[in-house]
Amino acid sequence: MDADLVLFIGRRALETAMLMAAPVLLVTLIVGVVVAMIQAVTSIRDMTMGLVVKIACVGITLLVFGGWIMQVAVGFTAEIFNHIQSVGLGQ
Repeated sequence: MDADLVLFIGRRALETAMLMAAPVLLVTLIVGVVVAMIQAVTSIRDMTMGLVVKIACVGITLLVFGGWIMQVAVGFTAEIFNHIQSVGLGQ
């Protein structure tokens, strides 16, 4: 296994991790900003309100995007196993 393959696998792993985390992070960011604006407008200082809303939205996001996230993870795993097999056959 040469350095190019290791760098490719590392880069592909980071890309896959970012792709899988993107829906949850984007929803959390948007919900956090909206809740913070509502709290600022209404002068509500309850910190648990934002947390509970974020957790609920993350749960809904995982229900909606869970299948897609699993497909991305399985595809990456299959790709890695194919690379491992090709390295094993090359020796």
